[in-house]
Amino acid sequence: MTEQETFITRLRRHRERNRIPLEDISRDTRVKLELLEGLERNDLSAWPRGLYARAYIRAYAAAIGLDGADAVDEFCRLFPQGDRRAEPVIREMAAIVASQSSFQYDYRYASQTDRRTPEFGEVQAPPTTTESALAAVRGFASSVASTVTGIWRKPQTRPRTPRSATR
Repeated sequence: MTEQETFITRLRRHRERNRIPLEDISRDTRVKLELLEGLERNDLSAWPRGLYARAYIRAYAAAIGLDGADAVDEFCRLFPQGDRRAEPVIREMAAIVASQSSFQYDYRYASQTDRRTPEFGEVQAPPTTTESALAAVRGFASSVASTVTGIWRKPQTRPRTPRSATR
C-alpha cells in the first residue's frame, strides 16, 4: 500500500469509526458528494488543484474530527492536487510590495528655471510656484463665478397654466 493510499484509508476509517455518513459531510462542507466518494476511492481525477483541494481536505478532516492543518500538510506532501509551489513566489512578491522603497530623488539637478532659450524677445523669469498656484486658483474661481452667474441670470422657464385650470 502506498503512502497516498494509507492517507486516504486513514481518513476513511476515521470517518467510519465516528459513524459520519458522507452525505452529512457533503452537506456540511458544501463539497460535492461525488468528490468525497472519489477521495475515498483514491480517485482524485475530478478534484480541483491548489487552494480548493486544500480547502476541501481541511473541511473534510475537520468534519470527521481530525486536525485540518495536519491533514492538509500531509495531503500536499503526497498529492499533486495540493501543490503549494506558488506560495514561496507569492510570499516573495508580497515582501517586495511591502518593503520600503530606497529610491530618492536627487534635487541638486532640479531647477526652477526653464533652460530652453526663448525664440523671440527677452528672457523672462519663470513664475514662482506661489504665483503659478495663485494664477490657477484665480482662473478656476473666475470660471466658477461665470458659471454660477450664468445659471442665476437664466430665466426660469415654467409652463404657464391658465388660471381656470388651477381652481
